[in-house]
Amino acid sequence: MFPALLSLLLLAAPQGGPGKVYLTPEEALALAFPGCVVERRTEYLDKAEEKRVEALARAELEARVVRPYVATRDGKLVGTAYFDAHRVRTKNEVLMLVVGPDERLKRVEVLSFAEPLEYLPKPAFYAQFAGKKLEDGLAVGRDVRGIAGATLSAGATSEAVRRALAVHRVLAERAPAALAAR
Repeated sequence: MFPALLSLLLLAAPQGGPGKVYLTPEEALALAFPGCVVERRTEYLDKAEEKRVEALARAELEARVVRPYVATRDGKLVGTAYFDAHRVRTKNEVLMLVVGPDERLKRVEVLSFAEPLEYLPKPAFYAQFAGKKLEDGLAVGRDVRGIAGATLSAGATSEAVRRALAVHRVLAERAPAALAAR
């Protein structure tokens, strides 16, 4: 069901060195959306939407194909999950970012982290993103506290959060309740 995500996890998985795979995509989605129906969608951003996402996120978008996982319970939108695979220093990290119906980030889950584990931020770092919206202050050194010794990890996470929130906003702008409908 999740072949592309599993491939990302395998690429991010440590190759005889430090790092760790913490959750599969299925486990992360079940943790974020207990008792919900989760539907994987495929959305295609046009060039104008891609540019808007990049401007909002202040970060590059890897591809114009995005795959939100929309969770509903009793027909009501509970949240939308985005998986973001990116390079931290020289190795990959995969995060799941959950956006609520109010366009606020609900949670960040680390699925895999292939860098040395001493560069992995503590749970309190990730918790500070809960409730944040896509705003100018959503960056390390502004509304996000940095981490001594894990500056690149903190920056990569902040960028991933902004990217997910920007994609979510652009998809929602297509039509009211665009993510909930279908």
